[in-house]
This record gives sequence, structure tokens and C-alpha cells, in this order.
Amino acid sequence: MEETKTLTVINSDEHPLQTKYPPLISSFNSQIRPLLDAIDDLRHLNIMKEGIQLPTIVVVGDQSSGKSSVLESLAGINLPRGQGICTRVPLIMRLQHHPSLTPNLCLEYLNKSVDTDEQNVAESIESATWEIAGSGKGISHTPLTLVVKKNGVPDLTMVDLPGITRVAVQGQPENIYEQIHDIIMEYITPEESIILNVLSAAVDFSTCESIRMSQKVDKSGERTLAVVTKADKAPEGLLEKVTTDDVRIGLGYVCVRNRIGDETYVEARAEEASLFQSHPQLSRIEKSMVGVPVLAEKLTAIQATSIARCLPRIVKQINDKLNSSIAELNKLPSSLSSHAEAMATFMKILGSSKESLRKILVRGEYEEYPDDKEMHCTARLAEFLNDFSCKLMDKERVDNDDVDENFLVEEIRVLEEAKGIGLPNFVPRAAFLNIMQNKINQISVIPEDFACKVWDYVEIIVLSVLGQHSENYPQLASSTRRAAQNMILKMKGQSLSRVKEIIEMEKVADYTCSPEYMVKCNNLMENLAEFTKTVNDTRRLRMEIEGIGEVAVHHLRKLENILQPAFEMKMRVTAYWQIVLRRSW
Repeated sequence: MEETKTLTVINSDEHPLQTKYPPLISSFNSQIRPLLDAIDDLRHLNIMKEGIQLPTIVVVGDQSSGKSSVLESLAGINLPRGQGICTRVPLIMRLQHHPSLTPNLCLEYLNKSVDTDEQNVAESIESATWEIAGSGKGISHTPLTLVVKKNGVPDLTMVDLPGITRVAVQGQPENIYEQIHDIIMEYITPEESIILNVLSAAVDFSTCESIRMSQKVDKSGERTLAVVTKADKAPEGLLEKVTTDDVRIGLGYVCVRNRIGDETYVEARAEEASLFQSHPQLSRIEKSMVGVPVLAEKLTAIQATSIARCLPRIVKQINDKLNSSIAELNKLPSSLSSHAEAMATFMKILGSSKESLRKILVRGEYEEYPDDKEMHCTARLAEFLNDFSCKLMDKERVDNDDVDENFLVEEIRVLEEAKGIGLPNFVPRAAFLNIMQNKINQISVIPEDFACKVWDYVEIIVLSVLGQHSENYPQLASSTRRAAQNMILKMKGQSLSRVKEIIEMEKVADYTCSPEYMVKCNNLMENLAEFTKTVNDTRRLRMEIEGIGEVAVHHLRKLENILQPAFEMKMRVTAYWQIVLRRSW
């Protein structure tokens, strides 16, 4: 035999009433209560302002759709009623089953808590609303929390939002619809929100503004539950509306009967049960889709599922935020009250900066600066070096282009000026060095510019790293920056001096151990016989010399006595110049 529970309702204005209808409390309220308390505590701490969304049942509906009646039936208390918008602020209703038969109600808003009771709760809500949103008819985003601890209520937390209206009445701002739209979208947009859409049975669901809003953020309807009110006022066609589901309500429908007049909540539930049991049309609706008890059970189950799904992610987000906040806290400057503390901090800055510089300048590790390409130092320095090499090669190509019509002219001029008493057909070393010095002078600015460019870049990197590690110590940052600039300026000067010294050494020392010099020189000298033959052939004006290119020879026919030493010096200079350029890289 089905077990029947007896509920005794005690009220100062009513007589004790026995009924077969059980309280709305769910069988697993004791299991969900601790989790719901944790979520409510997080909501009270305004954690959503940190970007962490909490699972929330959001109640929306068009004005006069019966939202207040549904919430009253769930909570067993009277809410403000009247013409126009009754809910002008987000009303967070925290329902909690209470073992005591004496209800405990309080309001929390604007950092204070106000106790109230069942007889005065409506007036208390109106008073708090006026304090939050003003005495007019405007609305506010600041929430008002109503805590209801009462025997038999389901453990639920819901957010009741202002009813949707399109036309502003006297005393309301002209953009009242836009204000309500914005506050509703703010609450129903997060994926964690469960949308409780309250619809009147007397209207076409597809024309309801609340349906249009919920479909914008929940196109599939997977987090929308519809409550159809006033079923007794418009029973015709209701079965078809809730079974065909033309507006995509993924969590289903629940049809309820609104409390009428001075009915007690127990009497209202009895009338509701009788209506859906005996009415010729409404009795055809499945019993799992009708009644406030079914609504309470569904909401509790949906809420439990939502919390279970979201809680691990919420915990992770809180830990991430906590770790981030601790990291930010650790970055805050600490008080340096002694020379020892200042020195310890200074050494810590130098140590961390040195490690960062070693990573980006030596090892090519740039995980500290993944998106700042300027800080990817090894790659940038390689680009500088390639650019330096290209400039040297470009200069060599320009010189070779000038060889065409002036082939051996410079060599002959230098040999003429280097004449002296000595054996014929020997290339004077002074002449060789003279030509080498001229070539080195033409490129000497390129290595110097390269050294300056590298040190300017290194200065930017060092100052950036030091600034990052000392940003929380302004008393040390400026002196550290100044010391780094002075050190880099000194090292830059030493580096430039070394580059100039190397350039000067190249001017006075014609020496190499590379075997490539002799190989290259011998290969080039193999062109001497063909060159001599071409110069003596008056029919030929040009010839191709491997390693140099095509050159003109007609201007050399009257200088045959000095051609061989001039050609030999040209070939030696060409072979040796490749060694010089390679040493410069």
C-alpha cells in the first residue's frame, strides 16, 4: 500500500490542517544542501565579478505571466504584487528546508541583513527595493537576497528577474525595455545558468518575449525549463502546446495552477491536484508534467546535476585565481628597511635577470616572452649577422661590377708607383698591401655599424629584463638601469675598439694559414696564358675570367710590359680577399 505522509501546517491565522499532500522537500535535499550552501557562499562573496560563473536557476517571464505565483508556491510565502513591474531588482531566493516549524526569513542587501517574517516579507522586500532602486519605478542591477528557512520547502536557489514589458508607464524610464533586456541577458547568457521560463497558458508561446530572449543564448533549449501558469484559465489546446514543443524547451514543461485569492498553499495544492486529475482536458497531460511538487522535484534535480557538473571547474578556476593573486601579491614591493635587505633584494634582481638573459641571449629559450618577438634574441642576432654578411657580399658585387671596363687599372697604377730597384716580375708587398688597404677602407664602416647595432639591441634587451625584475622596487630600478647603461656603454666602446683593431691588423698583415688561398690563387693564375693571348688578339675586346667575370682587355694592349705582374697581383688580391671577408663574418 502506498505510504501516505501527513503534513500539519501551523499558522496564527489558520487552523491546523491535515492533508495527504507531502511537503515539497526532495528526498536528497540533505545531500545537495552542503553543495548549495557552498555555491551560495561564493555568490555572496561576489565571485562572479571575478569572471567565475556559478550554476544559477534564473526565473524570467513576461509581465503578468505568473512568475510571482510560481515562486510563492515553491517558497510558501507571499511576494509583492500589484500593477506594473513588481520585481525591480534581481531577487535571489535561497530556499532551505528547516527542521523547525517556525520559519526564519531575512533579507540581505547593501552589506546588511534584515530579519522579517511571513506576514511582513512582502512589505520588507518593497522597502529594500526602494532603498536599492529608489522610490520610483526604475530598476537596478544590484541584487536583493531573500533567505527562506522553512519546514518542507525544497532546497533551491533562484534569481527572480523583472518581468518583461515593452511599454513604459508613468514614472518609468523610456528605455525600460532595454534596461530589463540587458539585466536578463546578463543572467541567462552564462552556460552555467538554468533558465526557468514562466509562460502563461493563455498566450502563444512563440510570441513570448522571454522565449525569444532565451533562444538567443540557448538555441537548442538544453538548459531551459518552461513553467506554464494559469492552466485552469486556458485549458484548451494546452496538451498540444506542451507536447509538440514548437519553441524548443529542452528540459521540458511543467503545468501549474496559480493560487487564487485567500487560498492557503495547502489548499492551493489540493485544488491543483484535483484539477489535473479530473479536468477533461488537463487530466490527459502526463502526471510527470503537472503540479508544483513536480516542478520542485525537477528544479532540485536539475540544480543538483548542474552543480555536480560545474563544481570541479569552479574549484579549478578559484585555485587559478588564487594562484594568480598570490603571484601578483608576491610581486608587490616589500619594505626595504635596512642596507642588508636592500642588498639582498638587489642581488635577487641581478640573479633573476642574469638567468633570464642567459635563457634568451645564450640558450634561445624564450618561454618568458612567447609573444614578444623582439625578446627572441638568438633569432634576432642571427638576422643581424645574416644582414651583415649580405652587406659585405653586396659590396663585393658592386666592386666586381666596376671591374669590367677598369680591369687591372688600379693594379697597374699601384705598381707604377711602387717601382724600385729589384728583380723583375716580382709583386712588391707594398703594392699588395696598398690595394688591400684601399679595399678594407671601403668596407670598414660595415663591421663598425654591425657592432653598434648589436650593442644597441643588447642594451634594449638588458634594460627590458632588468626593468621587469625590478618594477616593484622603484628605489632600485633607476639605479640598476643607470648602472646597466654605464656598463653596456663601456663594453660597447671596448667592442668597437676591438673591431677597429682587427680592421687595422688586416691592413698591415697579409697572412693566412688557410689552404684555400693557394688553391684559389692557382686556379685564377691558370687564366694568365689565355689572358695574354686575348690581349694580343686585336679582334677580341673582352674575355671571361673564372671567379671574376667578363672583363674588357682592349685598353691594356699598350701596357704589355706590366700586364703579367698586374694580373698576378689581381689574382692574389682576389684570392686573399675571400679569406679576409670570411674572417670578418
